[in-house]
Amino acid sequence: MYELGDACPEVEVDPGTNLLVAGPPMTGKRRLALEVLAYGSRRGDGSIVVTTKDDGEDIRASLRELLGREEGGPIGIVDCVSKQQGTNPTPSEEIAYTSSPVDMTGIGIQLSEFLQSFYSERGVKRNRIMLHSLSTLLMYSNLQTVFRFLHVFTGRVQSADALGVFVIDSTAHDQQTMSTLQQLFDGKITVRTDDDGESELKLSGIGRETDWRPVPE
Repeated sequence: MYELGDACPEVEVDPGTNLLVAGPPMTGKRRLALEVLAYGSRRGDGSIVVTTKDDGEDIRASLRELLGREEGGPIGIVDCVSKQQGTNPTPSEEIAYTSSPVDMTGIGIQLSEFLQSFYSERGVKRNRIMLHSLSTLLMYSNLQTVFRFLHVFTGRVQSADALGVFVIDSTAHDQQTMSTLQQLFDGKITVRTDDDGESELKLSGIGRETDWRPVPE
């Protein structure tokens, strides 16, 4: 089982679960998803982030900031941003690069390579996989293409007995798009801003629903 950490401390989900983190901008969705990864990393889980919005170095710094001085499990980041911006980054042990967010084949290859290396070289069998953000994918590709890609991606999470966390800006898409994508996920963490301007979240799906609660700082 995978615990979600401070976001929903009483919730455990089965290996192979895929969760959608949805909400408006500036509600802490990325940090929340990274904290779910960091919680597992502190216990030795592998952390893999596919980033289509922020560069890999920024994601790594954010994850390491959440970990603090703790060593944590192995980290793998698939950076879909830097090459598209015209830089010529050098791959490292922790960061691999694809040409752009449209390179969905490349994303799948790099994800598989990180999973394989964590398993064969580190002996890590538990992994948490984050994709930030689905909204960027939908900017570059149509819904049908993104749906097919995510069908394969979420299936990869299931076959690896991992935990998948996928972030989307819910206000950037119509209800039909959100409903179509929701079919691919086992549960959903909805994030919003309350009347005082503070972020709060609610978990639904996976056989249960929580009350609204503050997003952990």
